[in-house]
Order: sequence, then C-alpha cells, then structure tokens
Amino acid sequence: MNPQTQVQTQVQTQVQAAAKRTRTYSMYALVGVSTAHLLNDAMQTVIPAGFPLFQQQMNLSFSQIGWVAFALNVTASILQPLIGYYTDKKPMPILLPAGMAFSLLGMIVLAYSTGMTALLLAVIAIGIGSSVLHPESSRVAHLAAGRGRGLAQSVFQVGGNTGQALAPLLVALILVPGGQRGFLWLALFAVAGMAIQVGVSCWYRPRVRAEHQNRADSAKSGQKEIAETGNVPGKVKSEVTHPGAVTYAEPSRRTVAFVIGVLLVLLFSKFVYLAGMNGYYSFYYMERYQLPLEQAQVCLFILQFAGMLGTLLGGPLADKIGRKTVIWFSIFGTAPFALLLPYASPTVAMLLCVPIGLILMSGFSVIIVYAQELLPGKVGTVAGLFFGLSFGMAGIGSVALGWMADLTSVTLVTKFCAFLPLLGAVAYFLPKDRKFQPE
Repeated sequence: MNPQTQVQTQVQTQVQAAAKRTRTYSMYALVGVSTAHLLNDAMQTVIPAGFPLFQQQMNLSFSQIGWVAFALNVTASILQPLIGYYTDKKPMPILLPAGMAFSLLGMIVLAYSTGMTALLLAVIAIGIGSSVLHPESSRVAHLAAGRGRGLAQSVFQVGGNTGQALAPLLVALILVPGGQRGFLWLALFAVAGMAIQVGVSCWYRPRVRAEHQNRADSAKSGQKEIAETGNVPGKVKSEVTHPGAVTYAEPSRRTVAFVIGVLLVLLFSKFVYLAGMNGYYSFYYMERYQLPLEQAQVCLFILQFAGMLGTLLGGPLADKIGRKTVIWFSIFGTAPFALLLPYASPTVAMLLCVPIGLILMSGFSVIIVYAQELLPGKVGTVAGLFFGLSFGMAGIGSVALGWMADLTSVTLVTKFCAFLPLLGAVAYFLPKDRKFQPE
C-alpha cells in the first residue's frame, strides 16, 4: 500500500470513528432526556393519582381536587408555549436542570402541606418545572434524532409515559403507607433528574453554539446575495422541490390553521379523557366495586404501562404507514373499549385498560412530529404549544369534571368521559402528511 493510500485509509477510519462516537453520544443524550422525562412525569402524575389521599387527609371536595389539577396543568399550559417560542430564538441548555430544581421544591412543599394554599403553591412549582423541561428536552430529542424523528420523539415520549405508569405504584407503595412525608422520597427523583440534565446540557451546549453560528453565517450569506443580485432568499420559490420527486406546495396559512384546529380537538378528547381517568376513576372504582385504593391504583398502572408501550410503537409505525393513519386510530380506535369500561367487572376493567392505554397513548408523539413538519423551524414552539395545550386542557377538564362530580356523581363523570374518544373521528379531515413532509 503506497503512503497516499495509507493516509486516505487512516483519514477515512478516523472519520468513521468520529461519526460513530457522535451517534453514540447522541443516543446517550436521547436516553438522558427520556429518563429525565420519566422522572418528571412520575412526580407530576403522582399528584392526581394521590387525590384520594389528599381528600382523606385534607377533607377536600371534588371541586377543590379539580382546582389542584387545574393549577398543576394550567401553569404548564401557559408557560410551555412561551418558553418554546423564546428558546427557538435563543436555546438555553441551563433550563434542562433548572426545571428539575422547581420540581424538587414542589415535592418538598407537598410533603409538609397542611392546607389548600400550600398544596396549590406546591403543584404550581411542579407545573413550572414541567413547563421548563419539555420544550428544551424535546429540542434535544429532535437534534439527536437524525432521520428517525418519529422514533426519537417516541423514545422521548415513552420516558414520560413510563413515569406516568409508575405513579400509581408509587402512590400504593410509598404514599399510602407513608402519608404525605412520602413525597420526600419522591424528591430524590428530582435530584437524580438534575444530575442527568446537567450531563445532557454538556452535550447540548456546543450544538446550540454551532446552530447559532450556522444561522449567523446564513444571514450573512443572505445579505450578500441581496447586495449582489437583489433577490431575497426564500421569497422566490413557493414550492418545495426535490430531484426525481413529486413537488408539493407549502401549506397555506388557512391549511395550517385548519390542521392545528383539528389537532386541538384530538388533544381535547385525549387529555380530558385521561384527566377523568387519572383524577376520578379511582373514586369510581372504589365506590362501584367496594375495593381499596391500592387495587384502584393497579388498574391505573395497567392503563399507563400499556400507554408506555403504545407510545414506543406509535412513532416507528407512523414512520412506516403515515402519521395521519396513526393519529386517527390512536383516538377513535380507543372508543369501543372506553365505552365498555364503566360497565365492566373489576377483572375485565383491568383487561380493558390494556387496549385503552396501548391505543390512546400511541398518537401524541406522532401529533407533535406531524405539527413540527407542518411548521418547519418551529421545533420548540410546536413542542411547547402542544405540551402546554395538553396540560391546559387536562387542567380545565379536571375542574369541569370535579364540578360535575360534586353536582351529580363520580359515576356520571366516568360514563361521560367514555364518549370522548369518539371525537377522534375528526382526524379523517387531516391532510395526508406527505403533502408537507420534508424529504
């Protein structure tokens, strides 16, 4: 082998090794934000899962329970889109561990809350922590994804679903025997999350700087092109074209508004249904079957665990068969099982929670990727908007359902929620995602 060929081989080997290290570190970052998502959502979901405990110890009404859920979810709802919009312009790696710091504060206050005011302040702190975590962590997942955006978003989202699945078990194993002081054990989740997010931010920071430099270079290049040719970059073409591929027009503002409207209806049906299940189904289960709280929590665990599997499968499936198909099935396909649930025996109810969780949870990460492809360049804004809206709808739904339960009964609330997945039929009107999906 001549020296020139040997040098070329060495260079190629070094490039391949560097590419492999980059992929490995990207996977570590993706697993890191997914694990942090798990810890965050476990802490957040423990609160509605523990509502029966709060009701017993603080003598709360269903309406007051609804307001606690409202404070938790609406805090995240308001802040997440704002944080996502701001960090699209100026990403902030420091927010990754900072979100966990707010959750740590909330867990400590929950452990010592004796009244409604302290309870509300605690859940607001946890809501702030969640709103800070989601947009930046979703951007990390997007950067680490490569071409498999559906899979990467599912890996990120499945962390959250796993945390939600663990929450009922944490209530049964820690909070029921230990009472409110058990929240101090859960504060360790926040400490672990802060450590993980510090590591992820070390991977994320240089990529933020590189992205900022690329934007600056692009802006200079654009200014130079305007000066030399008088053409404004990005204003000439009205269509996205690819060699050898069909040309698709960029979606109009009317199309974007219509699609976002349909997606909001789907989010409403999904998250208000989940608010009813997480916040009030335990009461219904205990009242109807005369069984203890621990057994009701097992039922919710099955729902959330199946949801974790559904989330993991939804993204890769959407990459293969299309986002619209998975979105439609994830809501409307839940309806037959949801309608049967209020009338089932305890054993059958647990069995029904498997397809409900598996199907219903499969579509959220797909909805986010679908919207991000509809609005390219708005990764943080879209993630913040949709996470925020999901929490906001769950909060408002919790208040409305709590008021309905006080006015009528928790049985009527459970039966009403069973009809919500039927709204998934509106997904039929979504455009096929290939019309605006980038090649």
